Amino acid sequence: MQLVIVAILLLISRLAAWRVRPQLETRVRGMESPDHKLLRLIIVCLRRLDWIFFILLGGIALLLMRTFAWPGAEYVVTTVILLALAWLVIGLLAQMIRSRLLRKLVSVMVWSFAALVLLGIEDNAALLLDAAGFSVGNFRISLLLIVKVFVFLGVLLWVSFTLGNFIEKRLHQVEDLTPSLRVLLGKVIKIALIVTATFVGLSGLGIDLTVFTVFSGAIGVGLGFGLQKVVSNFISGIIILMDRSIKPGDTISLGETFGWIRELRARFVSVVTRDGREYLIPNEDFITHEVINWSFSDELVRLDVNFGVSYDSDPHQVSALAIEAAQNCRRVYAAKKPVCWLTEFGDSSLNFVLRFWISDPREGLTNVRGVVLLALWDELKEHGIKIPYPHREIIMAAPATTTGKAADHSQPADD
Repeated sequence: MQLVIVAILLLISRLAAWRVRPQLETRVRGMESPDHKLLRLIIVCLRRLDWIFFILLGGIALLLMRTFAWPGAEYVVTTVILLALAWLVIGLLAQMIRSRLLRKLVSVMVWSFAALVLLGIEDNAALLLDAAGFSVGNFRISLLLIVKVFVFLGVLLWVSFTLGNFIEKRLHQVEDLTPSLRVLLGKVIKIALIVTATFVGLSGLGIDLTVFTVFSGAIGVGLGFGLQKVVSNFISGIIILMDRSIKPGDTISLGETFGWIRELRARFVSVVTRDGREYLIPNEDFITHEVINWSFSDELVRLDVNFGVSYDSDPHQVSALAIEAAQNCRRVYAAKKPVCWLTEFGDSSLNFVLRFWISDPREGLTNVRGVVLLALWDELKEHGIKIPYPHREIIMAAPATTTGKAADHSQPADD
């Protein structure tokens, strides 16, 4: 009879949630300027509305059973209601975990342990798991130990990751530290927390760490050969952070890649280019290859624009017009005056170089060169100064006439 009551309550709660949930979700999503976290919590509760109804109806059923002196114990109904309540609470708390797969896995494991405790069979389950195992010398490996290591060590690692991310975010808000030092301190603290959590977790479970000595020696040799590049990139990342050669926000050129550094990671550097592509460049490349850091000491960058004019032009006037054209461009740094120099007497033109400074290399280099060239074109065209085409002189020589019998090939040859 109690199982029938549980089934009826579950059916009623499902039907009630199916009818009520769409209307409530529509009203919640139509709220004006709701708090994001509060809205997410309400949506999560609405998705579990059937369990909420089931727990409420189960509580009412238990109250009625006790009021009217139900003939027999209400153990089944009480246990099912407690299991449903545990599943609801665990599911809500597990929303703090971002990974969906990990969230489900943690929810099932925690609820399974809670179910064993509620049913009073946790000791029997522990004996059953401990019986399935084998011994290595004086050390015994069983399913119970594996579960303990997975749960206990997993919790400690999750806490260490969470605490490390929190400290790293706080360090990024400290303006007294340089960007490279913030990243370095954040990485060191996270690694230290993870290592500490691992050793504390293994020691807390009573595992003698000396049993890993033989395995660690063999694994260390294998890792030394198989993970050379990984270790090299990791060490290179630490060197980059310590010597502060590059930092987040710097504009760099590495080979054909030009962009700004978005993030420094343990294995690679994230570089975003002007076309929106994000290159993940290994740290080792920044140590072994030539890197141009356009904003290493300051943000000022000098650019050159080469052009040529006709020999009929006055070079003094051309130089003044080029400087004026560059000064009228928005991104040209006004504190440093542009200069224009006559560089050579070319084959068909007077060749000049226009030099100017910019303070925002992250906004691009080709586009500001194009703007300056267009301004220079307009300025030269307005004053009647021509940009010549290359001159080539071609001499066409007439073929020479041949005389004599030796050059006469029209007579037929003798048979």
